[in-house]
Amino acid sequence: MAQYKISENLALSESGFLFKANTGESFTANETGLFILKNLKEGKSEDEIINLLTEEYEVEKEMAQRDFDEFLTLIKNFDLVSQS
Repeated sequence: MAQYKISENLALSESGFLFKANTGESFTANETGLFILKNLKEGKSEDEIINLLTEEYEVEKEMAQRDFDEFLTLIKNFDLVSQS
């Protein structure tokens, strides 16, 4: 599985407010999105995050994978994460 890196210019708040300092753009993330971002920022792999999602939210692995993939597509489109 791939490893992803959060943009160094991205600030995350506990409430889900995201601020991209180099462009001034701001975004909001729901609880699950913030959970994924925090774990990406900590350097966890996709597999680790999927497993954590299944534990934290008591969902099947397939649903956790789908949610991760959809959110990852969104944050890639906004250039908030890159694949390392």
